[in-house]
Amino acid sequence: MSTSFPLDGMRVRFAGATHIGRKRDHNEDSFSLPENERLAIVADGMGGHASGEVASRLAVELISDHFAETGKQQTLTWPYKVDRDLRTHVNRMTTGIMLANLEIWERSQREQRFKGMGTTCVALYFLDDAIIIGHVGDSRVYRSRDNKITQLTEDHSLINDYIRMKRVTPEEAENWPHKNVIVRALGMKESVQVDIITEKPHIGDTILMCSDGLTGMLKDDQMQHILMAERDLDRAVEKLIDAANEEGGVDNISVVLARVEPEARAPS
Repeated sequence: MSTSFPLDGMRVRFAGATHIGRKRDHNEDSFSLPENERLAIVADGMGGHASGEVASRLAVELISDHFAETGKQQTLTWPYKVDRDLRTHVNRMTTGIMLANLEIWERSQREQRFKGMGTTCVALYFLDDAIIIGHVGDSRVYRSRDNKITQLTEDHSLINDYIRMKRVTPEEAENWPHKNVIVRALGMKESVQVDIITEKPHIGDTILMCSDGLTGMLKDDQMQHILMAERDLDRAVEKLIDAANEEGGVDNISVVLARVEPEARAPS
């Protein structure tokens, strides 16, 4: 599944897929690629009994709907105030994710079958001169540039908090018993803090968005090797998912890739 759109003097090509993995009996991940908006989203649901699937799907649908509506009119920010010092599109990202969180939380409170459901979320929005990343949870965004892969997001997980406090080393974290405990996700509370990251796109960049079903199986250098070796985005997505399954595939695996390319010029 792939799509593309023009930027100022560039073109961004997207591809994405999701896979159940080798150990789970259903897929709780959801993702979307750009259609009418330059927006891509990956969400990894939690809660079991299909409620995680509901939460991740709600996140993707509600954030997409918010961008569609705010693309037509002045930014809708109720019930949140606009911080006028931030760019309009940063407000769109923050508010869209916060509104999705509120709806997921309220539904989990209203309906017993959805109690405890939640989802991670990473959303990527392209302007002509910037990339805006909205992030909650332990799904990740990486940037591959000049033969180097860099993790742009920081996991909202208990193990990452312990690493930052130097109570656990990254090496010890590999076998830590509570490494999958999330400390921030959509639906956990009535409100949520959204991390916002802005990047400037460069021709040749490849942006990787993924659920932890990929990063839990593959190290950064393994992912970079695949991104460097496979120029076709759809095949690169397939190879990343295949590699995660070959390493065990213990979770659902979702991958979205975005590559910034030179603008295609018509022959003279």
